[in-house]
Parts: sequence; structure tokens; C-alpha cells
Amino acid sequence: MKTLSLPSRLPLLEGPTPLQPLERLSRHLGGPRLFIKRDDLGGLGAGGNKLRKLEFHLARALAQGCDTVLIDGGLQSNASRLLAAAAARLGLRCELVLRKRVPRTDEAYEHNGNVLLDRLLGAKVHVVPGEVDSRALLNELAARARGEGHVPYVLPFGASDALGAMGYVECAREVLEQSLAAGLHVDRLVVACGSGGTQAGLVAGLTALGSAARVTGISVLAPARDIGPRVRVIAEEALALLAPGSALRADAVEVDEAFVGPGYGLPTREMTEAVALVARTEGLFLDPVYTGKAFAGLLARIADGGIGRDETVVFVHTGGLPGLFAYVSAFEE
Repeated sequence: MKTLSLPSRLPLLEGPTPLQPLERLSRHLGGPRLFIKRDDLGGLGAGGNKLRKLEFHLARALAQGCDTVLIDGGLQSNASRLLAAAAARLGLRCELVLRKRVPRTDEAYEHNGNVLLDRLLGAKVHVVPGEVDSRALLNELAARARGEGHVPYVLPFGASDALGAMGYVECAREVLEQSLAAGLHVDRLVVACGSGGTQAGLVAGLTALGSAARVTGISVLAPARDIGPRVRVIAEEALALLAPGSALRADAVEVDEAFVGPGYGLPTREMTEAVALVARTEGLFLDPVYTGKAFAGLLARIADGGIGRDETVVFVHTGGLPGLFAYVSAFEE
């Protein structure tokens, strides 16, 4: 396998995450051969895909002498929770701007899940209305920190840019190495697509490593016409860092928007059914915002023949377990 030269990295994952077969679920569905890449497992902050992105962003922040990290996101942001956890481990100040962008006001959503963990981790939390320009406020807070003598580092939304995507270049390499060791030929990876960096990193990594495996992104946030070009831009910028002169295939970025439902963070019947099915066949938990909707998309594509019964498919589990505790009512309806 090719060797890739990656930017400086701060290890937060403590080794490759497991690639596990979903044997009982595969039999239940009558194919395809399903595997799950367990990026929900991690020794820091309850795990999740943002840890891979933070390995590269925080390495840069420390190299720049920063003592304060800031990010914005939704109220139940997984990226914010994991940044707060990493900051606690590294002894950094952390400020989070959390926008109430999802129209839910129940007690569990507003005070449980990631919000509870953010505060336990010691982050300074700024909860703002959904219409507030959270990026402008973030920059204002960074300027205030500078005025107080601190050195701030502002992360992009979802930690999703070419640098953050390097985390999923590394994930692509792990999947290929693990599948090779197990004697598998992976045809397709399926992943939730929110801010776009995870899918972009997988696409760039597989391209740079010469793999023909496809990446199917299931959008949980935006229409394909909006998020697809963003994924492609990030993937192209990441690929330029990895293998100058290389190019993505014209069809390298595939985004399915059919499972967003009524909106980001809003439950769907397909999501709750997918979460229950995976729990009851494999003893694994998906989350209601990202992986639940993404797995619903995977199941639908298997049912309609969009994913062949003879394929070998890896579902990339991006974490988000704390979000389940913020969506109690969704599983009671």
C-alpha cells in the first residue's frame, strides 16, 4: 500500500478503531456483507469522528502556541463536546458557541446529552438563538480572548476543512489495511454527511491510495446541490496536499439527500427504525442526528437495489451516542 505524508498530528484516538462484521444484520437482510468501522469508540470524550479531525487541528494550534480553542455548532454539537474534552486533557481554555438551530425545547434536548457533557468538561458555553450569526460571535470572542492576553485558535464549522479531512484520509488507510488483513475487498463505504469533511477525507484518502471503493454520503443537513460541491472542494484541497497532480473521478462524490427528513436534527420514522434494528440485531447504538439517518439510507439502498446484495460495504460509525439521551421523546412517539 502507498505511504502518504500527512501534516503533524496529535494522537487522540490511541490506535486504529476496530473494523467489525455485522453478521447477524447481514443475514437478516439477506446481504450485502456489512462491516462497521467503529469510530464511535475512543478513549476521550465518549468518542466520535471529530477526534480524527481534532488530531490535526490541535496539533496546529499547539504549534502556534495557542492556549484557547473555540468552535461553533448546534446545541447538541458532537464536535463541540469533543473539542471540550480534548481541551480538558491538554489544559486549554475552551469556548463553545451553541446555536439553537433545531426546533426542540424539551428538557432532555436542552439540558441532557452533549450540553451536559460540555459543561462537565469545563467549557465556557454560549447558547444563542438559531438566527444568530454564530461565526461572527465566535470571532468576537476570539478577539476578546486576544485582548485578555490569550492566544486563540478558531476551528472551522465541524472542524471540516482540508486539514481536518486528513483524519479521514487516515481512516481510509486503516479500512484498507484492515480489510486486506481480513482478506476482504471493500466495494463501498457509507457515512453520514453533515459539514462534509468526513466524507471528503475518505474520498481523498481512497483516491490517493489508489482504491476503487466508492463512498456514499447520506446527507443529514443539506440538499445534495449544496453539500456535494462543498465535499468535492474539501476533497480536492486535501488531495492536493497528499498527492499533487492527482485528480478526483468525476463521480467520486456521491451524496444522497433523501433521509434528511423535515430538517437537521429532526427525527424521522426511518431513523428510529434503523437505530432499533441495529441495537436489536448487533447490540450497537447509533445516534438520532447522524448515524441513525445514515443507516436508514443504507437500509433503503439495499432494499431498492442501489447497493447490491453481493457487495462488501463498510458503514463508518461517526459516534454521537450522547445525543440519544437528548432525544428520549423521539423513541417514545
